[in-house]
Amino acid sequence: MVESSQFRESLSFLEKLGVFDVVLPFLLIFTIVFAMLEKTKVFGTEKVGSETYTKKSLNALAAFAIAFFAVASAKVVDAITQISANVVVLLFAAVFFLMLVGSFQGEKEKGFFLEKPWNTIFVLIMFIGLFAIFLNAMTVSDGRTWLEWIFGWLGQFSSNVSVATIILIGVVIAFMWVIVGSGPKPAEHKT
Repeated sequence: MVESSQFRESLSFLEKLGVFDVVLPFLLIFTIVFAMLEKTKVFGTEKVGSETYTKKSLNALAAFAIAFFAVASAKVVDAITQISANVVVLLFAAVFFLMLVGSFQGEKEKGFFLEKPWNTIFVLIMFIGLFAIFLNAMTVSDGRTWLEWIFGWLGQFSSNVSVATIILIGVVIAFMWVIVGSGPKPAEHKT
C-alpha cells in the first residue's frame, strides 16, 4: 500500500479549502474574460498624450463580475473543471501525435509542421474533439450529458430502414461528387 506524501496531503488540504472549486476557476475565467475585453476593446480606449490605452479598470471590473457570477454557480464550476481536464488530455494527445509524426520527418531549420491538407484535417479533428468535450460537460434535466442525449436520440433511428436508406443515398452521392469533381478539368476551347 502506498503511503500518502506531504505533497498529497497539502493538495488535499487545498482541495478542502476550495482552491480547486473556487479560486482556480475564478482566476481562469477572470483571465480569459479580461484578455478578451482587452483584445476587443469593447469598452473603448482613452488617449493619454500620444498613446492610446484600453480602459483597464472597466475591463477588470467586468471580468471580475463575470468570474464571480460564474463561480457562484456550482453547475458552471463543474462544467469548467470537467472541460479543462478533458482539454488538457486532448492537448496531450495532439502533442504526442505530433511528436510521433515528427520523429519520422527529416530535420528542418524551421521545425516540423503538418502540411496543408493534413493541417486542415488535424484542426477539424481537434474542433470535433473540443465540441464533444463541451457536449459531454453540459447536462440535461434528467442528469444525462448532452452527448449521451444526442447518441440516445440518434440510436432510436438505428433500426429505421428509411433513415438508413437516406444515409446510404447521401454517402453514394458524396462519393460520386468526390470522384467526378476531383478529376482533371477539360481544357476550354477557344473559338
